[in-house]
Amino acid sequence: MGAAALLMLSGGVGMAHGTADGSDGMPGPDGAGHAGHAAHSPGKASAPGEGSGTAGDASGAAGEAGMVGGASRSGGLWMRVDGVFSPPGSFVPSDALTYDTRLVPAAARIEVTQYADRTTTRVSTRLRGLVPDRAYGMHVHTSPCAADPASAGPHYQHRTSATADPVNEVWLDFRTDGNGDGTAEARHDWGFRDGGARSVIVHDVQGGAGKRVACFTVPFSA
Repeated sequence: MGAAALLMLSGGVGMAHGTADGSDGMPGPDGAGHAGHAAHSPGKASAPGEGSGTAGDASGAAGEAGMVGGASRSGGLWMRVDGVFSPPGSFVPSDALTYDTRLVPAAARIEVTQYADRTTTRVSTRLRGLVPDRAYGMHVHTSPCAADPASAGPHYQHRTSATADPVNEVWLDFRTDGNGDGTAEARHDWGFRDGGARSVIVHDVQGGAGKRVACFTVPFSA
């Protein structure tokens, strides 16, 4: 049980829960079967298929996340949340925090999608506006983001282990293209514990460690 994929927004955070309509029960990455990358207004739900933009050009006012709920034909559930990075303490609060604006500039965007069914968990991410042609590390962490990068806690682990590895954890390492955009996906045959996975952390290097340069609070489903 478990899952993943993603979308974005300007000036805040948008979130959607809903019916997956891809052939395998999961929204497709960029076209047919994908929930539309719609701009969100405060409190306005955006159902799958609405809107015609992409994650990189979605726009909307900051405010409450819009949500829809449902299940896929295969019996799975999906969740998508997006945000715009800003430094801690910014005038407009954000669930996406950058601790190093040289590596994750303010106004860079992130989208995370989770797909979960009885046998599979997929977590996907898309980021825009980072440093071009650069490798980044990224993992799911146990606690929400805060001004202190350490507040997000350690990596989420399926089984408590003394070592960090991509089989027991959710690793989303990626490399940006010439425009500073990057994507990643992780798949597992296990799901998250209820309340156990609360954020993703972007690191300055790939692998099991590295400096925490940004954080995004994500309401992962169990």
